[in-house]
Amino acid sequence: MSINPTPPMVLIIILVSVIGCQSSRQSRDNRFEQISQEYDLAQMQEMPGESVIAPLDEDLSGAHSVEEYLKVGLAQNPEIQEIRLLVESLSNRVPQAGSLPDPMLGLAAYPSPVQTASGQQEFSLAMNQKVPWRGKLEMRSAIAEQDVVAARAKLAEVELKVAEKIRTTYYQLYFLQQAISIIDRDREQLKLIEQTVDEVYKVKRSVSQQDVLQVQVALSRLESELIEFNRQKETTQAMLSRLLHLSPSTKPEAIEQISHGQLDTDINRYYEWAVQSSPELHSQLAIIEKDRFSASLAGLENYPDMTYGFNWIGTSSNGISPVANGDDAFLLTLGMNLPTYKKRIDAGVREAQTRALSNVQKYDRLKDEAMEGVAVLLAKIKSQNENLRLFRNDIIPKQQLTLDQSINDYQVGKVDFLQMIDNWRQLLRFHIAEKRFESELQQSIASLARQIGRFELPSEAAVPSAEAFPKG
Repeated sequence: MSINPTPPMVLIIILVSVIGCQSSRQSRDNRFEQISQEYDLAQMQEMPGESVIAPLDEDLSGAHSVEEYLKVGLAQNPEIQEIRLLVESLSNRVPQAGSLPDPMLGLAAYPSPVQTASGQQEFSLAMNQKVPWRGKLEMRSAIAEQDVVAARAKLAEVELKVAEKIRTTYYQLYFLQQAISIIDRDREQLKLIEQTVDEVYKVKRSVSQQDVLQVQVALSRLESELIEFNRQKETTQAMLSRLLHLSPSTKPEAIEQISHGQLDTDINRYYEWAVQSSPELHSQLAIIEKDRFSASLAGLENYPDMTYGFNWIGTSSNGISPVANGDDAFLLTLGMNLPTYKKRIDAGVREAQTRALSNVQKYDRLKDEAMEGVAVLLAKIKSQNENLRLFRNDIIPKQQLTLDQSINDYQVGKVDFLQMIDNWRQLLRFHIAEKRFESELQQSIASLARQIGRFELPSEAAVPSAEAFPKG
């Protein structure tokens, strides 16, 4: 029987090419297509300024609660979106790792045909498929899955970090707003002091004009401080807008009053949360599990991978034998690698095992650091809370009484101007220090929330009472 080997070869090549091209087109992601077009456009021409600036959201300008800004930041912060896409990218490695390798197709044409009694052999086709030993694909898939688990934990870690940054920036903005308000209020009080000094100077002539000038200098110094606080406020607003992925023209502000509550009184619960909920520790556990699977996979290298295949050889019917039949030849093949280099295989197992042991030690180190971080933050919160209570309940009221008394005494000549103005400056510093302690306390609570792997503490933005901390 005479055959033409060319059509089968051409048909197979066309079929494989068409399948490959179609699958390539179907796997394109619309988001990837869009960003590719934008990149090509940016390379060809200069992009307009408004297209490279984050969007302006007028609704988020002005005073809003920290929860509103958190919602926006967690939804559109670029760093979070980056890790989310990375998780999605890694998840597509799992089916790749658990898949068989592509089969191999071989085609051969014989320019000098092989003469056999049955006929000439001019063309052959071979197909081979490698099949790893049982369990290897499962182990590779499990390793890829642990990479996804670690990436998800990394995503949670980044989300908590961004939430902490939004909170700390928000409460810094709160402090600056309160400081500006305090300076505005104290400026009015200083003007009243100026009137008092001026009246004493005009009526009693018991003070020099230098006192009047010193009050004017103090007012000018207040204006200078106000300018600096406004500069810091604009800088902080720009930082918060960046975290929210908004235009720098957006002017977010903190609300005038922040809520106060009580922290959980069981300190040991914070240590438990730090271990149970910490994304960094969960990521490290996934790495340890990955190392265990890697050690198992390395052990499976002691077993061979099989390669199954078949060959087809086209044979013409014009053989030299009078009984030539021209039947095509079919061959089944079986191959395997021979894992004879045991030292290499054993070294691979030991490498994976010792890496797992090393990562276990790293987990213990990270756990100790997490516990230390909780202890440090709780001590810091306790100190800030006590200072805040001391300023509010003792220092500021007494200093206010001191200033009022010194103003009265100045009018009758019992206190000189320097003592009165120093009392005023002290009260101003104490008022600002109180708001700074309040702001820093909220920032420490935000850091504690991240340290224990939570977006919120049992009482959000809570000021703990002294009873929430152990004595001694």
